Amino acid sequence: MAWEAYKSKPISHWILLLLSSGAMLVAFPASSLLSRVYFANGGKSKWIISWVAVAGWPLAVLMLIPTYFFCGIFPTPLNLKITLSYIVLGFLSAADNLMYAYAYAYLPASTASLLASSSLVFSALFGYFIVKNKINASVVNAIVIISAAMTIIALDSNSDRYSYITESQYIVGFIWDILGSALHGLIFALSELVFDKLLGRRSFHVVLEQQVMVSLFAFVFTTIGLIVNNDFEGMSSEAETFKGGRSSYYSVLIWSVITFQLGVLGSTAVVFLSSTVLAGVLNAIRVPITSIAAVILLNDPMNGFKILSLILTFWGFASYIYGSYL
Repeated sequence: MAWEAYKSKPISHWILLLLSSGAMLVAFPASSLLSRVYFANGGKSKWIISWVAVAGWPLAVLMLIPTYFFCGIFPTPLNLKITLSYIVLGFLSAADNLMYAYAYAYLPASTASLLASSSLVFSALFGYFIVKNKINASVVNAIVIISAAMTIIALDSNSDRYSYITESQYIVGFIWDILGSALHGLIFALSELVFDKLLGRRSFHVVLEQQVMVSLFAFVFTTIGLIVNNDFEGMSSEAETFKGGRSSYYSVLIWSVITFQLGVLGSTAVVFLSSTVLAGVLNAIRVPITSIAAVILLNDPMNGFKILSLILTFWGFASYIYGSYL
């Protein structure tokens, strides 16, 4: 089955899929760690860290424009349905980024990323109901196992809570992380639905167009929130009090912009080149990568319960991949 799928596509398809997958697995963990670095070193604004997640939308434009000239193609015409779909996806993306910002403000990066693995569960469920992707026994098994891993983290919440984080803040971070993961799964499914029902054409420039428009609207919504909350004015004072000074502050924000946009661009391409299923799998695989990197680079606490949760998450990933691809 896997060999037949490989032979049915040109080598360029698999190269693009490999690059897109690599972007997800490298850029997203880096972005998650930078979010935690921001809050751990004096950053306080959830809106700012949400804003930098979408401020990199011009990067997709820089990749899109040359494709029109070198490939001799024209932009996809916009109609009311496509425009509305971009607006809705942009709003949902902005809300998703804000939810994850709360998670990384109050939770260790390793814990927040483990909880984010529940997006695999929601990707499967929304993919089934919205895009009609199949769910078999292995996928159900993965859903149960990953849910059990999340329960273990919930029951052992006090062991990795930072001393300066209250129990209520930890609970808030936990809840927003799960809700953000659910919304993430919904966004994956809706993105695939837009490709299938509205865009129709299957070419890489269509992926770039969709990413530009969705990120643009997410940027607009987040900028409005940032202005209303007066957080633009607070950036200068945050930079002054940030550990490491202004240069460190702006370096964290700039690299957050770059890494997050590359990760989102990669995930959008994976949905286009493959399906919501693979995007959900890769989005979940980045979780243990982020957790291990957080323990090594940020000295995140790692106890027996979190290790057990990580093992169960790996098990759930393996079951999901087996049921979906093998």
